Amino acid sequence: MLDDEAPGRSSLTRGSHRCGRPVPRAGSRARWVLTRFGIFSAALWAVLAFPTNADEHSASSTVLDLNLDGEVNPILATYIDEGLTDAANRHASLVVITMDTPGGLSDSMKVIIQHILNARMPVAVYVTPTGARGASAGFFILLSADIAAMAPGTHTGAASPLIGVGAYPVAIDETLRRKITNDATAFLRSFADKRGRNPQLAETAVTEARAFTEKEALEGKMIDLIATNEEDLLQKLDGREITRFDGARTKLALANCVRVSFHLSGRQRFLARIVAPDIFFLLLIVGVLGLYTEFTHPGMIAPGVVGGICLLLALYAMQLLPVNIVGVALILLALTMFVLEAKYTSHGVLVTGGIISMLLGALFLIRSPLTAGGVSIGIALAVTLPFAAITVFLMRLVLRSRQWKSSTGREELLGAQGVVVSPVAATAEGLIRIHGELWRAISPQPVPEGRSVRVTKVEGLKLHVEPTNIS
Repeated sequence: MLDDEAPGRSSLTRGSHRCGRPVPRAGSRARWVLTRFGIFSAALWAVLAFPTNADEHSASSTVLDLNLDGEVNPILATYIDEGLTDAANRHASLVVITMDTPGGLSDSMKVIIQHILNARMPVAVYVTPTGARGASAGFFILLSADIAAMAPGTHTGAASPLIGVGAYPVAIDETLRRKITNDATAFLRSFADKRGRNPQLAETAVTEARAFTEKEALEGKMIDLIATNEEDLLQKLDGREITRFDGARTKLALANCVRVSFHLSGRQRFLARIVAPDIFFLLLIVGVLGLYTEFTHPGMIAPGVVGGICLLLALYAMQLLPVNIVGVALILLALTMFVLEAKYTSHGVLVTGGIISMLLGALFLIRSPLTAGGVSIGIALAVTLPFAAITVFLMRLVLRSRQWKSSTGREELLGAQGVVVSPVAATAEGLIRIHGELWRAISPQPVPEGRSVRVTKVEGLKLHVEPTNIS
């Protein structure tokens, strides 16, 4: 037997391998475990601290959703501005503005378009859902976007200028009409051409009031695509290369995008109702009527409180809306005519003039020459006629009350009739009974007891009377 195989030696010293692997000693085994744990911890920290390129791409693909629903007004313009600013802070890859609007105010429309053209990220305007429209001001906004899209069963166009008369045009000078139309078409061309749209066909929506279905708009190269819903829109835009307004080219990567909604705040929703032209006109009239009622009938309190609140809300909206001073003047003139109708007999001329003046004031109240923004004629009629009737009625009550006899004080005794209790003469005071009370009285001629007399003058606590039936 060889010396190294002597039975007294430990088996661990026989060799350095077991099953083809080195067998560590007790101390080296602990170092081996700690080394492997350190390598694993470092790798895990690297993965968490430094995400892969795919994770970076996914995190950067944020899509912000905005909603432009209802008439275009200053509050919605502010909402779009805040939404685009929030998208820039989030480094969003795309902003999608879903739209369903009949139009609105031209000033607010221009502000929204300026925000879209100056946005740091691509903006898609999508007319949806089925049955929605992007009419009048909405047509301008649709064509200003980096991507213009529509859902099936929607339409756009009908963007002819209307001269501040709600939904009804008025006859104007031909030169002025051409001036406004040319201004609108030039504004449309200024961004439609650079967006690669069809400016010649788009102009017909202004000059001829043409409207287009989604298929007609796509075939006419005024929109970029038709999408059934927002998910379909994002799928069709994924990987698409677009040209921004400044000429820069951007490729959209939306495969793993995260969608974030940006909603109107409660305050903005409330203010959006107030600045609607119809609501603004209603608040203005209710405010004036409430204060008028309180001034003509002091002490009612409720009309004054309601009128004051409504008038203050209307004045706030007036700061945001493009109000025409001529419209305000016509409404004040109408109120004056209604008051005069109650005071003078005009056989209806004044009240008719007041109604016409208030209708014109309502229609010209909002100045929006490029779009159909303004007080609708239906609301104008529904508010004007009751306002005229109530104003004339209240003023007639006031005038009639001035002719009523006073029911208290000295004025109550003038003309009152009483009965002589003790004889009355010019030089001798007697007593008469009026309203169950005894009064000292004198008369220019003697009046015996039991006769009826009428009070002609009150002098302190003494009455001057005369007989009512001299025989």
